[in-house]
Amino acid sequence: VQLVESGGGLAHTGGSLKLSCVTSGLHFGNYAMGWFRQAPGKEREFVAAITYTGSTTYYLDSVKGRFTMSRDNAKNTLYLQMDSLRPEDTALYYCSSEALGLSGQGTQVTVSS
Repeated sequence: VQLVESGGGLAHTGGSLKLSCVTSGLHFGNYAMGWFRQAPGKEREFVAAITYTGSTTYYLDSVKGRFTMSRDNAKNTLYLQMDSLRPEDTALYYCSSEALGLSGQGTQVTVSS
């Protein structure tokens, strides 16, 4: 089983990035999925989650209205569209299946002020 994130990078405040998480080796469409992040010196933080059908999403309060999580079950891929980025969004972002206890290696997002 693999979860491979991509799409991170450097953005300015107010900018946008779109993260992807390509999965393999699991029945992707059967699982709710989540995005988490961890900034240096801080604990892991929930960012967003999506049901297995993609019909319902949940967000950390501070990213509501700025981040949009989606999935394409035909492509076994998860997405996180991040708009209106802020310096406090700087962190290592990784996708996760809590049910399987699996996470990817993460992709770094850095937002400059």
